[in-house]
Amino acid sequence: MTAAPEKNDIGFFQVPHGTKTNMTLKETPTLRVHSIESFGTHDGPGIRTVIFLQGCKLKCVYCHNPDSIAIEGGTEYKIDELVEKVLKMKPYFGKNGGVTVSGGEPLLQAKALLPFFKKLKEEGIHTNLDTNGRILNNFTKELLDKYADLVMLDIKHMTEEGYQSITGMRNKNTTFNFAKYRDSSGKKMWLRYVLIPGMTDSPELLHALGNYFKTYKTIERLELQPYHKLGVHKWKALGWEYPIPDARENTDKEIRNAVGILQNYFKKVTVN
Repeated sequence: MTAAPEKNDIGFFQVPHGTKTNMTLKETPTLRVHSIESFGTHDGPGIRTVIFLQGCKLKCVYCHNPDSIAIEGGTEYKIDELVEKVLKMKPYFGKNGGVTVSGGEPLLQAKALLPFFKKLKEEGIHTNLDTNGRILNNFTKELLDKYADLVMLDIKHMTEEGYQSITGMRNKNTTFNFAKYRDSSGKKMWLRYVLIPGMTDSPELLHALGNYFKTYKTIERLELQPYHKLGVHKWKALGWEYPIPDARENTDKEIRNAVGILQNYFKKVTVN
């Protein structure tokens, strides 16, 4: 008799060990989508179709898509509908492009992502998963092991206290455990790090980031994402108070200094 799923410490159901999640590929689930970008150039290699899924358990203080946080929002698409949209864009992908699934947090819908990514791979399309790495259940592992050509992992902060101040949730090493799992698979990974003056940009934190990941073998690059206020108006439209109204954008010197530190640890550092 198969054991019932149990909730883990961050509120997501953990599939019991040994459950054959590939049976889900016979189903025809839907994905709840926030928005779709046809010609994305900042979410992975080449020209990409970027599908932003709806729903996130975090509420990051700098979130530029706060309207993607609500679980119940968005538009439901059948898997075949999304595949059809992607195939229309395939001629533009070239050698390096493909599909990036972002959010929100896409792994909240990991079960439905399995048949979607499977069909993309059958069509020879490069797949990329942009995630905060908090969910590592059997559906996620199957997605990582079989179908995700690339993972872009968002590192919020290097300390538990800092993580909570940015996201409003506990981390408890979930992001780092996700990174370890991906690295152990030998498959490609990029790291993303938002550079916020006074919150994430101290030399101590940047060295901590570099030292932690310096022995990882599959990290191809670190993408620095300078802080911006492009999403502030969306918070206001939702009737929400923007959590860091006094935060400022990075100076060119601060960005150069951060790149200079991180280049000591990573093969490639880019500013996105």
